[in-house]
Amino acid sequence: MKKLISIVVPVYREALSLHHLFVRLEEVTAQIDAYRWSYIFVNDGSPDESLEILQDLAMKSEKITVLDLSRNFGKEIALTAGVHEAEEADAVICMDADLQHPPELIPTLVLEWEKGAEVVATVRISTDKESLLRRLGSHGYYWLMSNISGLQMKSQTTDFRLYDKKVVKAFRPVTERERLFRGIMDWMGFRRVYVEFKADARHAGEAGYSYSKLWNLAINSITSFSLWPLRLTGYFGIIITILSGLLLAWMLGNYLVGSYLNYTPLAIVVVVNTFFMGIVLMAIGLVALYVGGIHTEVINRPLYIVRERLHFKSVEETLSKVKEDERMSSEKAIHREDNRGTPKSDGSSS
Repeated sequence: MKKLISIVVPVYREALSLHHLFVRLEEVTAQIDAYRWSYIFVNDGSPDESLEILQDLAMKSEKITVLDLSRNFGKEIALTAGVHEAEEADAVICMDADLQHPPELIPTLVLEWEKGAEVVATVRISTDKESLLRRLGSHGYYWLMSNISGLQMKSQTTDFRLYDKKVVKAFRPVTERERLFRGIMDWMGFRRVYVEFKADARHAGEAGYSYSKLWNLAINSITSFSLWPLRLTGYFGIIITILSGLLLAWMLGNYLVGSYLNYTPLAIVVVVNTFFMGIVLMAIGLVALYVGGIHTEVINRPLYIVRERLHFKSVEETLSKVKEDERMSSEKAIHREDNRGTPKSDGSSS
């Protein structure tokens, strides 16, 4: 039987793009007849006619499965729901419905997967009609995440990716609610390659992610993958304590030796307060380390992920197989000896 590739598409206010997306998907997948194809559309509480259009498309094609979420949960949850639905697929491709992710790139993703890649990610080298603020914000976000999270997040990567079934299986146990979908996939590792593409402008409508939603997503991903914001308080406390302590020692030394540098009592009090404020920040930073440990436990990510098991039979099974082979060999040897020792009958009678 041919392998199955499922294409997961989150949908939110994309009524004007769905027909065009379906037509282009059909044209592309028809050229790759070595696989079976399915399309999983996840309607993320769209207020427009997206659900009705998806229902019409599902009536025309058996390839289509529609998941209608009870409300708008956000793109990250919609992607998760679609990937969970594709449990029988040998590979899963995630893409947006606005046609900024060109379906014509799918054959390239499949080719890289056939070569052995387990994650085939796309990198957007340019986008038609993208604002300067959004472009700068995207570069700044990836730079910050790469430097404080420890993740290997390549700048301008998108959700347009192919995942092998191994990756999907490893992703299923992840339970955190405030999630960055591709951030979790990057955290899991696996063999990956990158494919560059030029993103077209949206086919119709407006972007579902406003600047406020993008800001919230950035904050959630930073706090989810890094304890650096918690540690920052402690670092500030250490710096303030050291500087104010040195300044206080200098001021008190000058006061005691009767130096010509006179400091008012108010100035000394201000420095003392600053010194104690630094100590308080250090204490908060210490508490933050314990809070960070609780956070790490609560998000409940797997301790490790096994990409592949090789020679995984138990010792008992191996020994049992060896003994069985020895027994069979011994029985065959005895059978051959019996055959040689038994006289053949010449068929004559006395």
